Amino acid sequence: MPPKRERKHSYVVPCSSEFRDAITALADIRGVNVADIARSVMLIVPTEIIQACPDAGEPPAGDRESVVLKSGPSQGKPWRRKPRLQVRLPKGHAVADIRRALGLALAIDHGDIEVTLEDGRSPRARDLLREARNDVERIRGALTELAYSPIERGIETNADALYVLGFHPHARPSQDDIKARFRILATIYHPDGMFGDTVRMSQLNDAIAFLRRRMAWRTA
Repeated sequence: MPPKRERKHSYVVPCSSEFRDAITALADIRGVNVADIARSVMLIVPTEIIQACPDAGEPPAGDRESVVLKSGPSQGKPWRRKPRLQVRLPKGHAVADIRRALGLALAIDHGDIEVTLEDGRSPRARDLLREARNDVERIRGALTELAYSPIERGIETNADALYVLGFHPHARPSQDDIKARFRILATIYHPDGMFGDTVRMSQLNDAIAFLRRRMAWRTA
């Protein structure tokens, strides 16, 4: 059975009215909710860095908001309480860390700080990747040198078609040979491929169409 997904917990995050309004406005601008912002920061920034950031803290003593109680014995009565944000995240987070993550998001949005994602690959992995890229460039260069030169006038003769498909001008390849060669070259020259070439791909299509017509005429 797949592991049971951890249920989210509703956190009450006390904060100043200014902080609450700023993070709520940022969420509205981005088209997300406050929890999405906190979650994004926590996914990208290591926990130890978040915990090292300043905490906006609880609201000062005179900073309160008025709400009307919706249930209980005092239902309908006004109540003065600390401003707050309410976010749903997986269990286990400290309220102060959520507030720090949201403060970090505001600082990033204001341009006060930048977050740089480092390459976490090992030096050996980076060396292998560099070697692979160099190999690709060498192959690309070799292929360019070995590739046939497109025929400017187009495919007009049997020899032209054989040349484009990589056969000797006097060769008599079978239909299966022609199909196999076309498939190999098409994987190389197809425009969506790594070594794509629209002109050569178009001439490959013309070449195989020419040879098919010739074969059909011979068997007619």
